[in-house]
Amino acid sequence: MRYELMVGLRYTRARRRNRFIGINSAVSMIGIAVGVWALIVVLSVMNGFQEEVRSRILGVASHVQLVGGDGRLERWPEVAKLAAQHPRVIATAPFVQAQGMLAAGPVVRGALVRGVLPEQEDRVADLGRHMRAGSLEALRPGEFGVVLGADLARALGVFRGDRLALVAPQGLVTPAGVIPRLKQFTVVGIFEAGISEADAGLALVHLRDAQVLYQLGERVSGVRLKLDELFAAPAVARELALQLPQGVYAFDWTRSHANFFRAVEIEKRMMFIILALIILVAAINIISTLVVAVTDKQADIAILRTLGAAPGSVMQIFVVQGMVMGVIGTAAGVALGVLTALNIDVIVPAIENAFNVKFLSKDVYMIPELPSDLQLDDVLAVALMALGLSFLATVYPSWRAARVNPAEALRYE
Repeated sequence: MRYELMVGLRYTRARRRNRFIGINSAVSMIGIAVGVWALIVVLSVMNGFQEEVRSRILGVASHVQLVGGDGRLERWPEVAKLAAQHPRVIATAPFVQAQGMLAAGPVVRGALVRGVLPEQEDRVADLGRHMRAGSLEALRPGEFGVVLGADLARALGVFRGDRLALVAPQGLVTPAGVIPRLKQFTVVGIFEAGISEADAGLALVHLRDAQVLYQLGERVSGVRLKLDELFAAPAVARELALQLPQGVYAFDWTRSHANFFRAVEIEKRMMFIILALIILVAAINIISTLVVAVTDKQADIAILRTLGAAPGSVMQIFVVQGMVMGVIGTAAGVALGVLTALNIDVIVPAIENAFNVKFLSKDVYMIPELPSDLQLDDVLAVALMALGLSFLATVYPSWRAARVNPAEALRYE
């Protein structure tokens, strides 16, 4: 063992004459541990929320959409067949999408009407597992059934089996003027995806019924694709765009919900910076601890210098002393953070039961439980940042120790 390491470790373990050094060292280690602990837990919870919301959005949306330039896609079976040949595409489904107005008695609500083929739609989206009443299979061509989002059905005051009117913006031109196209639909199902955009404004009908209502003939609005890996969507969309016929465009889920996921990513970065300040404060405590230690050990430093120790060696001794505090604090924080993040589904309910509180009420929040997604990259980033700040905190005190003049330090000894 190099003597710099041995002396630095001995200074760390030794019983200090100056009690302030020991107290400040403990505070520094606790501060780093708490900062690392909090940062790992918060990042894991934010990852969990992001994954939960992403899965809910993709339960309604799709990984990739192929749409026509004017909102109408000709010869869609050929486009679907071409897309299905891509090795990452595992399912395709055509759809019709248009605006409409739903009326139930005196209540009127605007909605996004989506025509689907139930047997194919269930392979590209997860709406089937979010059904609260009825099923997608109840949508049959010619029967004009509709599946509503839970909030939309609640606003209209309708239940399964009730009838309502769907008004299409495309009207019929008559000598008396333009008459809106209106058709009676029967509610055959209600879903609740947990996404307000879908629950409050989406109505599903059979593809053929939508084509009739919106006078599309055999055309559709586009084709929805499901991939074997959702993060491959941007690359797959670019590759398909080069193969698709002219006038057909590819959009992936990162573009259709870009603002939301960008906001979540920015929020995660800001939380990282804010909580990193806790670790920075603890690192500043290391500076004060080492400055006091250097002042307290001036005689020892002078003796080492007279025995032939180089200034660089003296500097390394105090770097070791400071890094020991940083390593212990970081290791304790990582251990606590990983344990908390992996068991947050047990810890949070226990706290709620003990103090009779509810952090996320089902009546207010879309996700009533705290999800957690511990990622190795986040743990490594937090640990390396804590160790880096600890090292930077040792530079100035160690440099001061290396500049101690032996003659001045031993003058009054």
